[in-house]
Amino acid sequence: MPILFRYLLREYAKIFTMCFSGLMTIYLVIDFFEKVRRFLRYDASWIDVLTYFLLKAPAISFQIAPLAILMATLLTFGLLSRGHEITAMRSCGISLVWITSPFLIFAVGMSLVLLLFSSTIIPLAGSKSEEIRTTRIEKKLPAAAVTLKQPWTRVGANGLMHVTSVSVGGELLGDVRLFHFTPNFQLAEVTEADEARYQDSTWTLYQGRHRRFSTDGTMSTTEFDHQPIGFTLIPDDFTTWLAGDSELMTFHDIRAYSRRRQQHGSQTARLTTDYYSRIAFPFVTIIMVLVGIALSLRRSGTRGGGMAIGIGQALAVGFCYWTTHSIAIALGRGGVLTPFIAAWMANILFMSFGLYLMFKVRY
Repeated sequence: MPILFRYLLREYAKIFTMCFSGLMTIYLVIDFFEKVRRFLRYDASWIDVLTYFLLKAPAISFQIAPLAILMATLLTFGLLSRGHEITAMRSCGISLVWITSPFLIFAVGMSLVLLLFSSTIIPLAGSKSEEIRTTRIEKKLPAAAVTLKQPWTRVGANGLMHVTSVSVGGELLGDVRLFHFTPNFQLAEVTEADEARYQDSTWTLYQGRHRRFSTDGTMSTTEFDHQPIGFTLIPDDFTTWLAGDSELMTFHDIRAYSRRRQQHGSQTARLTTDYYSRIAFPFVTIIMVLVGIALSLRRSGTRGGGMAIGIGQALAVGFCYWTTHSIAIALGRGGVLTPFIAAWMANILFMSFGLYLMFKVRY
């Protein structure tokens, strides 16, 4: 590896570490003072509080790393330009493509690290941090059952299910109602049960009633003590997706759940959008490097702005990206955009913006 390459990579890594540490410190300080008063009311141990915030660190790092990358790129090029180092390298015949290669390589490595965080580390750490918060800090007894935040789910092509509560393990559902519709979306059958249990890979309804609606307006009711029911959902699906905790699912869990839902004829727009978003977001680091380089060199090809201008540009670009990404994800979850397009839309737009600025740079 050439000496100049190592020098640029080392300088960039130092400035990135400074920016990342500063953003992480600001985030943790704000989050700490927001929650510490509540934690002190529970007389929580400092070890538990520290462990809680340490487990939150991967998720925080995932959010602030792209902004730190952009800020470091702008500041590094600003400092190199101030010392006329870029001018010296250009006068020696070194191309801008070679000069920017250490920054792009660093961004690619960072995107792979963030992808690992998104796929496994963040969900597992998030689940553990919530467990510590509820059981060790707030000293709540483990709940036998929880009320679902999203009680409705689609079952099959023409069915809906409403569940009021679910046990912590997901094997026991409370107050289950199944609605079956005709292709014309007319109510055909309603099955109600006090509970549903998952045993031997099969769901069974207990203490229920089955109502059938005829086309002539009559209704017949049948009661039962227990009755097997066939659908592909498993207990984990109720403790994650229906409980509103899809962010705590690993990529493997999401793929397995999506396959079961697709085989059952159900739509999973929200979960699929979140899945593609968690894949697309780590690669924004490469885009931020490209945008940062273009912004630094856009005026003359060799000069960059000052430190204050670099920080201001980084915050402005980061805010615009996050706003665009959030809007696109909301449209994807609502079914307006396909999940893949919604997840990658902000990346595509800002990549185009970065390439446009790079073409405006005078080589």
